[in-house]
Formats: sequence, structure tokens, C-alpha cells
Amino acid sequence: MEEIERRVVAICLHYGIKPAEVEGRLFLNSGRTTSIVIATTTREGTKVAEPVVEGLTRAVLDNRIDVAVIDPFVSSHRVTENDNPAIDIVAKAWNRVAEEGRAAVELIHHVRKGQSGSTGEYTVEDGRGAGALLAAARSARVLNPMTKEQADRAGLPTNRGYFRADNGKANLAPPPERSEWFHLVPVDLGNGPADSVDGGDHVAVVEPWQWPDMLEGLTVDHLRKAQRAVAEGRWRENAQSKEWVGIPIARDLGIELDAAGKKRVQAMPKVWIETGMFVVVTGKDNKGMDRPYIEVGELAAD
Repeated sequence: MEEIERRVVAICLHYGIKPAEVEGRLFLNSGRTTSIVIATTTREGTKVAEPVVEGLTRAVLDNRIDVAVIDPFVSSHRVTENDNPAIDIVAKAWNRVAEEGRAAVELIHHVRKGQSGSTGEYTVEDGRGAGALLAAARSARVLNPMTKEQADRAGLPTNRGYFRADNGKANLAPPPERSEWFHLVPVDLGNGPADSVDGGDHVAVVEPWQWPDMLEGLTVDHLRKAQRAVAEGRWRENAQSKEWVGIPIARDLGIELDAAGKKRVQAMPKVWIETGMFVVVTGKDNKGMDRPYIEVGELAAD
């Protein structure tokens, strides 16, 4: 099987999709036997391959295709990637396919190497090459892998295999907890020998993932207990300290500080600090070093 077919098989196995449900509705083209090049650069400039545009449009109409996905976009043309006028022509050629074929066309585009911006995350403006592609798009999404810090906040043992999709510019994107998250899970194709231990090839399949609510089940009464517990002593922000603020909170809320419990308790002060229920102050430890301590802020009210 070609790689693209293996992915489809894995998706069908994972989600219980029967072949009859996609027959005549899903069309695959790896580009190995029939390349799709919609425009090229010639001595006269950028030239649109009109037969290709017409053929694509006809195929979309004849097969009643609703969504056509081109992955990657860079393989669908032979023009200079940084040439704004040329990329604009390519983008408008794809726009013609969408408009005349009465379908959505999704172009998968890679970002530049390295991360930009103050947050170290990619935005839709970080796409490789000319900005004309983004300008021509009706909608744009960007994928960002989960960071180690985010995995820690979510109580996950690792950040590998988790990513989120944000629509639009960075200043319009929701915070990580309210983003659209996904997770890669391995699926056994079962195509190995009968006596094989692992069953065959494994292919990663994307599934939705919900950011866990670390404060689920907590009430104002729990917050009051936590504030009273913290007010009785002097507690550090650092979870590695013997004076960690999570120790009295866990004790008074009846939470066991195992791996999962510690992750949950770590999330509580972070959220309560953001809401002003606790505050971070600088104080001296027993060695005279400045350390961040946590104190009660605004008292919890109904």
C-alpha cells in the first residue's frame, strides 16, 4: 500500500468506518503517477497550466467533491516561493478551481524554520515564502505542538504527539486551555505475518483531545479551605521545596500527592493567582536568599 492508503486504512480502523461509507466519496492521488502542477515559471513569466485547472475543476464537479486537500502546496506549482506576484497567480488559480468547482480547497503549507514571536509559537504569518498566499486565503489555520510547560499544566507525562490548531492571527487565538487540541494515537494495521508479535505496521491517527479541567469539582468552599491553609504558614511557590504551597492545600482538600494529584494541585495556585485569590511575593528563605512565596490575596466570596 502507498503511504496515503495506509493512513486511510488506519483512520477507518480507528474510527470504525466501513469501506462502503467512503467508496465513491474519497479520492486519493499521491502525485507519484499523476503530478498536479497548476503553474510554472517561463521566460515570459508565470504561466498557469490551463488544462490542469480545467481538468481539476471537471474532476471536482464530476465526482461531486466538496473538499479538495492539496498537501503540500509547494508541490502544486513550479514558481519561486518568495515571488509575491507569482504566488498570487498560483493562489488565484486554485481559487478558480474552488469557485468553478463549487468546492472548498485546502492548501497545506509549511512554516519557516525556527519559531518567531514573543511566545515562541507559530502564527499564520509564519508561512514559508511570499505573503500573497495568506492574503488570498479566505481562512487560515496554524498548527503548534504542545510545549513541555503546557503538558505539565495539563497533567500529561509528555508533550509528544499533542498539538493544537488555531484559526487566524496570534492576537485572536484563544489561550491554550480553550484551543482546539488533537492527539496522535498509534493504530495497528494488522498486516503483519500471522505469527507476528506486534501484528503489523503502526500508523499514527489524529483524534480530538480535550484539555483537562484541573479545577473540576472544586467549589468556593474548597478555595476557602485552601486560603485558610496557606494563611497558617509561609509557603514557597516552588513545587520542589519542602515548603511548597501545594502541601497544605492538598492536606486540607484531602488530595493525595501522587503523580496525578501533584499535577492537579500544582494547577490550583496558578489559576487562583491569575484570579487574584493568591498573590506571589518575594521573601527571604532561611539562607537569606530571595524566593517567591505565595500568600492569600482577595478572600473568596460567594
